[in-house]
Order: sequence, then C-alpha cells, then structure tokens
Amino acid sequence: MPSERVDLASLSYEALTEFVTQTLGEKPFRAKQLFRWIHQRGASSFEEMTDLSKPLRAQLNERAELVVVTKDLEQRSIDGTIKYRFKTHDGKLIESVYMPSPERRTLCVSTQVGCAMGCRFCATATLGLMRNLTPAEIVGQVHAVNREVRALEKTTGPQALRPLTNLVFMGMGEPLHNFENLKTSLALLQHEDGPNFSSRHITVSTVGLVPMIERFGAETNVKLAISLNASNDEVRDRIMPVNKKWKIADLMEACRKFPLKQGRRITFEYVLMAGVNDTDDDAARLAVLLRDVPAKVNLIQYNENPGLGYHSTVNDRAERFRHALDLAGVAAFIRANRGRDIAAACGQLANSENDRTFVPLKPLKPANADP
Repeated sequence: MPSERVDLASLSYEALTEFVTQTLGEKPFRAKQLFRWIHQRGASSFEEMTDLSKPLRAQLNERAELVVVTKDLEQRSIDGTIKYRFKTHDGKLIESVYMPSPERRTLCVSTQVGCAMGCRFCATATLGLMRNLTPAEIVGQVHAVNREVRALEKTTGPQALRPLTNLVFMGMGEPLHNFENLKTSLALLQHEDGPNFSSRHITVSTVGLVPMIERFGAETNVKLAISLNASNDEVRDRIMPVNKKWKIADLMEACRKFPLKQGRRITFEYVLMAGVNDTDDDAARLAVLLRDVPAKVNLIQYNENPGLGYHSTVNDRAERFRHALDLAGVAAFIRANRGRDIAAACGQLANSENDRTFVPLKPLKPANADP
C-alpha cells in the first residue's frame, strides 16, 4: 500500500471528519456521507459513491484509499454454516465463519493473521502470528459477509443493509493482543451511521491477557468471554502458555473487577478434552472458581485437529460435567459445534481447505443448548 494514501476504512468517525475538513477542505457533512458509504453500505471504491461530485471522487482517489478484503474461498457445511476465506492486500489469508439460525445471523470475526498465544489444542496456534489486522480488515469481514448474505437470501426491508445480527470475535487471533485496532473496529461497527450493532450483540473472547481485560472493560461496552479451559493452573499451564504469565487467580480477580452492565454475565468458554479437563473434580473446582462471578459457562466438546493429540469428550461425560455445574448453581450449556465438516468449528481455523477428515459427534438433546 502506498504510505502517502490514507486508508479511510480504518479511520474513526472523528479522524475521518478531520481528514475531510482539514486535508480535503470539505464541509463536515461530507464525512458523514463517506462514513455511511464505507460502513453502512460497505462500499469498496469511491466510484460507488454516486452522491459525491466527480472532482471530489478524483481527489479521494488521489489522496486516500479503501482497503478491503477479498473472498478467496467459500466452504459450506451440512449444518448451514459457511466459512469464508479472505485475502488481504498483501496476500495474507484469514477466515470468518457465518452461522445462521432461526433466531440470529452470527459472524465469527478474526482479528489477526494467525495467533501468538500458542494454545496446544488449537489449529490456529500452529500458524504462529504473522501480523495484526487493521480496523479496515476487521470490519471488512463484516461488510463482505453482509454482502454475501444479502445475495444469498435476497434480503429486503429494514435488514437489507445489515442482515447480520450478532458478532463474536472468536476467529483467528487474540483480540486483546490487537487492542487498539479492535477498539477502533468496535466503534466503527457500533456507530449509528455505520452498521449500528448493539453492544448486547457483540462478544469479544480472550485467552486471558489480564492487564488488557481492565482496559477492555474501561474503554469498550461490549460483552466479554473468557477462554478458560481448565480448573487448575497445572492443566492450564500445559495447554495454554498464557497461564504461565497470568495464573487463574489473576484472571479471576480481573473478572471480578470487570464492569458489567445490569443483567450481563461473563461467558466462560470451556473446551472439554477427554482425560485432560473433563472429570467430576474439574467440574467441582470450576464451580468454586466461578461462585462469586456473574457467569455462564459454554461447554464445547473439543473439535479434533489431526496431529495435536487431543480428543473430544464423549456426550455422556459432557452432559455429566454440565449437570455437575448446574447442581452447583452455575449456568452451563453445551454449545452446538457448527461447521465441523469444513474445519470451521471452534479451534479449527487454520486457512486449510477441506483436506482433512472430521468426524461429527452425535449432538446432545436441544434442551441442553444455550438459549
């Protein structure tokens, strides 16, 4: 990318207004027009902005650019999930997962190319970290999938511009490791002249970067999810290297201090791996950890990745674990695994085509699903 051209899709509303008024010498209302084209309509070029004059569009082409992600691959699961692989301007590949249901249309968003956290059971960790995504590349996934869904479903009416209803930042990368770009992205996605997502419909997941959890709570207003996956430090040290720096006690203290809006809870994600973290003792310890935190637990039967050496907890054991938490007063749900057959489920995003065999587990009864 030529460094002298400004990527308008990565600018906050305030920064875009400053660019339009100070650099281009235009009236402030032009910034609103630009912002709406970029973040409400998902425009990928200035030529699309037909209510701007030709001289202004020419000036924009000279002084600025719109960095976009382009679709490289699309894979469809038997359960309706669609995995999109996008290519960035420099040829890097990232994945986003669209999960439709009767109640909502959810997109799982990536924040980095690869990941530096090194969780032993996660396919994304095998890539290492290549680089952070810019705000344009983060929100660009949302704009691109909105376009895809509009085309798929021929969406009309009030939802035509934004058929997606929910966003979960649980794709490739550790969101809080790319905090500034994440924060800008959240502001763009929540802006009333942009996609206008409600804070109640956005969830950001972290492996537990303790100092950043405090900043996240102070500087954003969306929901927090913690990828916990162990009930003691011995196991978490082994499967999640981040725990060697910030122990479970540190993480839980950060959660107790986290500012929660009325009625909200922190979601704790717990990937159940056979013989690793799925015993009755694990369930009892987990209940103790969460007893003074407004929490719900999403139990995820491990999505197996060949070569990593971990295996999924069977259905009966998963249900017994959930029941033990329920008896201890902890709200726990077994989350349905979506997109396993196309390597689109939790922990499977690694820019792979459908060249591996994934054996779907028999689902539990719908009554145990998270409502």
